[in-house]
Amino acid sequence: MRATLRAVSALLISSLALTACSSGDDGQPAASACAPSAGGPVNLTYTSWIPGIEEVVKVWNAKNPNIQVKVQTGPNGNGGTYQNFFNQLKAGNAPDLGHIEYDALPSFRVQDGLFDLGKCDIVAKAKDKFVPWTWNQVSLGDQNAAYGVPQDAGPMAMFYRVDLFQQHGIEIPKTWAEYAAAAEKVRAAGGYITNFSQSDINQFAGLAWQAGGRWFANDGKEWTVNLTDDKTKKVAGYWQDLINRKLVSTVPPWTTEWDNAYNSSQAWTWISAVWGANSIATGAPKTSGQWRVAPMPQWSAGESVAGNWGGSSTAVFKSSKHPYEAAQFALWLNTSDEALSLLNEKANLYPATVAGAGLPALAKGVAFYGDQKIYEVFAQASKQVTPDFTWGPTMTATYANASDGFKKAVSGQGTLVDALTAAQSSTIQTLKSQAIPVKG
Repeated sequence: MRATLRAVSALLISSLALTACSSGDDGQPAASACAPSAGGPVNLTYTSWIPGIEEVVKVWNAKNPNIQVKVQTGPNGNGGTYQNFFNQLKAGNAPDLGHIEYDALPSFRVQDGLFDLGKCDIVAKAKDKFVPWTWNQVSLGDQNAAYGVPQDAGPMAMFYRVDLFQQHGIEIPKTWAEYAAAAEKVRAAGGYITNFSQSDINQFAGLAWQAGGRWFANDGKEWTVNLTDDKTKKVAGYWQDLINRKLVSTVPPWTTEWDNAYNSSQAWTWISAVWGANSIATGAPKTSGQWRVAPMPQWSAGESVAGNWGGSSTAVFKSSKHPYEAAQFALWLNTSDEALSLLNEKANLYPATVAGAGLPALAKGVAFYGDQKIYEVFAQASKQVTPDFTWGPTMTATYANASDGFKKAVSGQGTLVDALTAAQSSTIQTLKSQAIPVKG
């Protein structure tokens, strides 16, 4: 694993040197600039969309009168906050800290908008506190760098309706072949085994990640984009078959219709990340006690590989006048037991720290899931996420283009592979338009 991380590190750091931003120190203040601010109290601004984040920050503010943090909330990243960040960076009025998902960090890196927290001794010394693959997500290839402090992870598993499977005598699937076979039986019983999302391309990325798909790479000179590698096409073909046979529903996700499908026992499983536990609990309250969590199905019997969907960091923008104090807050937010426990309680965030898996809050049974200790499943899944999945520098555009194609595919206009092929072409054009060297 460490050899793989070193290889990915070399590729990514080279690739970032090829982008529109400058290499070397990027014009960033020297390491000595990441030192405590002189003078009086420090006031920081932090933008996030985490539910209940204001209550977590109140705890910090009460204990740190000389470093006060003001929270600004907004829509999720792709829902508008990322564009706000880019606009603010251009205007010179970005907040000190921002909530940025792992797959979006490269976009901010190539725009030269992030402070390298690896220059802060307190962050560098904290590296071993985090699950290695999550650190790889924020280091962007240079293991001595940190363009954010890992906050949470999105290891994936399978949420399923234990009562419905038992009632109809259907075995809980352990492989994708068994999952497809179960889908036929579920449909015969009047339900759908799941809903295939037309717009959550990052969920599909997690499925491809588990299967061994690798969408982006760099040889030190230019990017390679391959959204249609053999492993990804295998995943796309698998779900296309279920769509064609009408064994999965295809309602738009995150809608009332989507919630109703789970709340009315129409949808029986959801392959999702750890944070999905809260989504089902709030969207399908009538089904409390009837859900359980199992490892996500495997491509080969006996394997133990998980994908990842989501996960985020607390980044410090380069324009911050107080990076050291911002780093102090980011570390407390993402490593202290009190903050991590609150983040889990309020938003179901799963910690990116090694010790986080042992939090008392994560050792308890969850009533909605029949008192199952569901976080034990996700703790194991987090160990099974491979570290060598690289995000490209224009993921927002990639997601948008792929989603357009997925929406057509679920309505019978083309296939998922067609959508990925078109998204690959569009991604290459986007990289070229931003003067980022790319093959093709």
